[in-house]
Amino acid sequence: MNTIHSSINWKEIFRPKNILLNLLGVAFITLALKGFMIPNKFLDGGIIGISILVHEITHWPFGILVLILNIPFLFLGKRLLGKTFALQSFMTFLLIAVSMTFVHIDAVTSDPLLIALFGGCLIGVGMGLCIQSGSTADGVEILALLTTRKIGFNVSEVIFAMNTLLFLAAALSFGIVTALYSIVTYFAAIKSLDYIADGIEQYTSLNIISSKSELIKSLIVKKFGKGITIIKGERGYLPENFDVKFDCDIIVTVVTRLELLRIKDEITKLDPNAFMYIQYIKEASGGILSHKKKH
Repeated sequence: MNTIHSSINWKEIFRPKNILLNLLGVAFITLALKGFMIPNKFLDGGIIGISILVHEITHWPFGILVLILNIPFLFLGKRLLGKTFALQSFMTFLLIAVSMTFVHIDAVTSDPLLIALFGGCLIGVGMGLCIQSGSTADGVEILALLTTRKIGFNVSEVIFAMNTLLFLAAALSFGIVTALYSIVTYFAAIKSLDYIADGIEQYTSLNIISSKSELIKSLIVKKFGKGITIIKGERGYLPENFDVKFDCDIIVTVVTRLELLRIKDEITKLDPNAFMYIQYIKEASGGILSHKKKH
């Protein structure tokens, strides 16, 4: 059996950075829910959204609902991602339940647009911080991972399908306007979560094909301090001259979103006809990236 799944990494759980990120994440989630969403019956997606819906219909304590509805997913998390992840996630669920039960926050506003945008952004930031700490604040992501393996859809498609049903239920319970604003809240949360979980410096693969490849190689390495990989290829094969072809170097470099525009502008100055295409990548590590200082 894989030791990652069969043992608990206590050092990882009690790492100060992870504890701090988790506490900050729960604080943002609590502020979003108590200060914006619950007082105005706005939903997010996933288990938190289901908990809000059930809370408004039955008036059962929201904190208890979040904990109880998330617990079944811990067993899935343990099987798919290991005991350490399951325990960290349980601690997150428990913290959310406690903060939602005992922390008092007055409603910040009743303006629906402000609630949708700020409530969504805050809860997205909170969930992203929890993910950075090694846990999850919503068990539906674990369910989506399992469903993906069974039926072949990707995680985003599964979560979207689940939340479509949730927002339909919200429309029936709270009215179509509230349901529509809840969808805005959900998308604001997703975008904020992406930025926090992936980082504002999410890595991007920039691929360049140019007749001035040597100049571009020097520019990327010497001016911007980036590593490059060269793939040997052929260019040509145009419709009017299909038999004409040339050997070429395909330059591949991994950059952040903050660096991408500047590098593209400099390449265009060297060769206005350079062909560039971009591939967004989920994660990159090792190589020259491992020597970069964190901001």
